Amino acid sequence: VVFAVLVTELIPLEVLALLVLGTLAVTGLVSPVDALSGFSNPAVVTIWAVFILSGGLTRTGIANILGRYLLRIAGGGSAKMIIFIMLIAGVLSAFMNNVAVAALMLPVVMDICRKTKRSPSIMLMPLAYGSLLGGLTTMIGTPPNILVSEALRTNGLTPFGLFDFTPVGIVIMTAGILFVTFIGTRLLPQQNQMRDVNDNNSTTAQYHLEERLFRIKIPQDSALIGKTLAQSHLGATFGLNVVGITRARQTSIAPGKTEIIRTNDELIVEGRLERVLEMNNWGQLLTESSDAADLRELGPAMEMAEIALEAQCKFIGKTFSQLNFRNTYNVNVVAVYRDDKSISENMKLLSLKKNDRLIVLGTAENIELLVAQPGVQGSVTFNNKAIAQHDLYQKLRVLKIPDNSKLIGQDIHQSRLGDALDIQILAILKENGTAVLPRSDTFFEQGDKLVISGLSDLIAVLLFQGLEAVFVQEQASIDDLSVLEDEQSGIIEVILSPHSNLSGQTLQELQFREKYGLTVLAVWRKGKAIRTGLRDLQLQFGDALLLLGSWKKLAVLGKEPDFIVLTDDVQEPAREDKAATALTVMAAVLIPVIFGWLPIYIAVVIGAAVMILTKCLTMDEAYRFIEWKAVFLIAGMLPLGVALDQTGAAALVAEQTIAVLGPFGPYGVLFGLLVITFIATSIIPTAALVVLMVPIALKTSAGLGISPYPLMMGIAMAASSSFTSPISHPANVLVMGPGGYKFMDYVKVGVPLTLVILVLLMIVIPIFWPLSSI
Repeated sequence: VVFAVLVTELIPLEVLALLVLGTLAVTGLVSPVDALSGFSNPAVVTIWAVFILSGGLTRTGIANILGRYLLRIAGGGSAKMIIFIMLIAGVLSAFMNNVAVAALMLPVVMDICRKTKRSPSIMLMPLAYGSLLGGLTTMIGTPPNILVSEALRTNGLTPFGLFDFTPVGIVIMTAGILFVTFIGTRLLPQQNQMRDVNDNNSTTAQYHLEERLFRIKIPQDSALIGKTLAQSHLGATFGLNVVGITRARQTSIAPGKTEIIRTNDELIVEGRLERVLEMNNWGQLLTESSDAADLRELGPAMEMAEIALEAQCKFIGKTFSQLNFRNTYNVNVVAVYRDDKSISENMKLLSLKKNDRLIVLGTAENIELLVAQPGVQGSVTFNNKAIAQHDLYQKLRVLKIPDNSKLIGQDIHQSRLGDALDIQILAILKENGTAVLPRSDTFFEQGDKLVISGLSDLIAVLLFQGLEAVFVQEQASIDDLSVLEDEQSGIIEVILSPHSNLSGQTLQELQFREKYGLTVLAVWRKGKAIRTGLRDLQLQFGDALLLLGSWKKLAVLGKEPDFIVLTDDVQEPAREDKAATALTVMAAVLIPVIFGWLPIYIAVVIGAAVMILTKCLTMDEAYRFIEWKAVFLIAGMLPLGVALDQTGAAALVAEQTIAVLGPFGPYGVLFGLLVITFIATSIIPTAALVVLMVPIALKTSAGLGISPYPLMMGIAMAASSSFTSPISHPANVLVMGPGGYKFMDYVKVGVPLTLVILVLLMIVIPIFWPLSSI
């Protein structure tokens, strides 16, 4: 079951680890003390302490210093540059977390690509692979190395030392660098077609913004005149980003949401022109009536009620969007009353509070089910007469869809009618007299009448006067993207940081533009540019965001820990004056470990504390640099390894392994375990894979009477060689967006690289760690 969930990721992996821990204790497979032993395991302590040490080297700008050195040798050929990038990434990864190294060097390499006019697609995958290869060379270079060493100690064997991985690791790293430089890069796009490096606007070129950039003119007496950009609802209604305003022959880039629209303004907008034309559908809705007689057509089955939220209600602190309220409870929220004030605008993102009163519309049955929820109290039910007398009545209208409307056959989500701000489709009246509570997947049919609430000024103009009353429809396209940058404003690319908690959230939920004052023009994901529907797009780790805004606000974003800005100019300055201190602390950690004066888990904990005391990084930064998901995953999964050992399950698997591979001798067993680990590391987190494989390897070596060290060394090396797909390691995902890579790019380079490493491991491991009998 654990293996299946690890592959499918049906639930968060750290949650799985905690469930494993609890299940093992409840079922008695391990004792409660053993179930919790993972959190005090020296391997787990070592891993989180190394994350902090890595953070100290990151914040003191070690990569920036090395990057400047790289620029000095940038005049050489691409092969020379790639070797240096991979070598520097590899050396850093020997003592730092490899994801942190990739994140640290990413902006440096991007700047080098811009200044040397090289394609990032040639440089970034080598960067990711270099960080992975470097982790193979020391015990603290990657969690699998730490785990296998601790497993040896736990089983009464001499653990691997700090540099016991170095001989094998150096051979693999050297071969990997040479393969990627002279063969792998030939398998990559030689020049990323989406990113013309000879273009001054290379950052924007891959997104093809010129296809979605045009001007619209504001005529006299337009409904938009006098409104701010926020009040215009151009983004919500038309899906348009206003990126500039030309007024009196002067253009202002990245105007604020409070900027007021004036007569004869020319708006520079980014979006789909066809979306604007499609919004003529609004004009094809005919006002039927708005008196109480039409509202009574809702029928006796449809009611309006007022409910109150108590302190224990599970809705508290969540938005209607997060709750998927309409689709989950089959009722519509017409308004929210808070402190005796009515809220009927922007309700989708309204965070609910205790004592909020909701006015809901739905069938009596669905309202009763809603009231039955814990913490929901039903107070008032309105009949049709009461509805007509209610103050919300003034906001209700009934519109009819004519027979020739383009809305027929579309669902509510496709039409965007329900997405426009201040508009809610409360009910659909069918030709047969029935009333339907709409869902996002409800289709419009001929003869439908829509009961809507909250008609905004702009929508009213569109309904009754058409698009020509808003702006001139003769839009002019823009081919020169230089209009988007000036001394005050510009465009940059950012990606989600490995330490970010924003993955899975939408820009609308984050209120990104309101919070940062920046416009997201496009998102680069898995080799494709996404330029529409950005408000509701869930962010993913590896996404690259193209942002427009003032340089001051872009610089503020550069200090946010959730984002990595792909240019050094607007990044938070590193504490380079502390670089020597950080290196000294790191040396002070390694020396006593090398000479055997201190166990590594004690040395790294002391070193982590000293990093903070010397102000190489703050305590808050230290917490942020710890990959808590990895810590919880490893700590929760370690008891499973204990259970595999104590219950005899590992011995059972080992017997089958010996039965199948034993006839081929020790080399056959080593080869088989390497192949299994190489395949599994593409779909399972490396740390979890090692926890599962280690007890099997130990039992197999005992059953064959051979040394466990070559098998353990092989498992550690194979588990950390995650090259075959972007999802096999976070470092691969990190460079996917900025490099413009597709899934198959990783397969084309990663699979042959993995085969090369497999062959080398079969040759090198027995030389340094003989497969002799014990």
